[in-house]
Amino acid sequence: MEILCTARVQSEIKQRTMEKYPEHHFLFVYGMKEGKEMLPHVEILLTYGEDLNDDLIEEAKKLKWIMVLSAGMDKMPFEAIAKRDILVTNCRGIHGIPMAEYAIWKLLDVYKNGKVLMKHQEEEVWDRKVPMQEITGRKMVLAGTGAIAQELARLAKAFRMTTIGVSRSGTSKSSFDQVITPEKMDEHLGEADFLVSVLPSTKETVHFFKKEHFEKLPQHAVFLNMGRGDVVDERVLMDILLEEKIAHAVLDVFEQEPLPEGHPFWQMENVTVTPHLSGITPQYLPRAFEIFEKNLKHFMGNDFSALINPIDPKRGY
Repeated sequence: MEILCTARVQSEIKQRTMEKYPEHHFLFVYGMKEGKEMLPHVEILLTYGEDLNDDLIEEAKKLKWIMVLSAGMDKMPFEAIAKRDILVTNCRGIHGIPMAEYAIWKLLDVYKNGKVLMKHQEEEVWDRKVPMQEITGRKMVLAGTGAIAQELARLAKAFRMTTIGVSRSGTSKSSFDQVITPEKMDEHLGEADFLVSVLPSTKETVHFFKKEHFEKLPQHAVFLNMGRGDVVDERVLMDILLEEKIAHAVLDVFEQEPLPEGHPFWQMENVTVTPHLSGITPQYLPRAFEIFEKNLKHFMGNDFSALINPIDPKRGY
């Protein structure tokens, strides 16, 4: 089996993988530019999903399975993939631990006035009147109920929070007090202290959050987005923040990345900006390759129904 990996992978992972599967021929390159010549001969492709297009899918005459080493799928040429009936899987779930930790960290940072305290430290100001709040006992509404949201909901329970999940199906999930459909979200926003988005980027989620959603939140509410930037129109969110309709926004993802210099979000006191790093962890690729190895076993055994994280190219997730 010819297997091409266009993602930059640590040497120890390369070595271990090749030694563990000597019956397969692995080609590890950095980027599609280096691997393009090999593409017509491979049956399995490991990629971050950002280096593919319709023409490359057409060139990959023998390609049967694409293993996307990320959870984001918004740049995949799904129409071309569907025409070829190529299997697609991804690494959904491996972001759960770092992203859940990120969310708890930033919500605590907002409630403990971290921005003010850091500024005071830089200016050598001793001020014990800086307001401190507790996140314990609060209500969190999470848009999305996948592995990331479930891990965040689990951690939130350590702070005795009420957790409400929002999903298309409304199916109950671990660590949520309740899971509702988007149509019922409005019923809970009026009592929500935290509104957290871990939604992917799909046709259904573009500008998912409307102005009326933010207007229903209490004025002290915090909005945290670590899913995809296009789930909210940034002009709408900016107006909400400028009018102080909510207390704060923590933004790790944006409609345009990198966030341009001079963008108002950089300087707004009630906005925390981080550069799309909530999912970063040294354990990322080792966890991704664990999923790949399990799926390789299923793929070689033609047990396609057992594949982990199968993606429907017609839906994009």
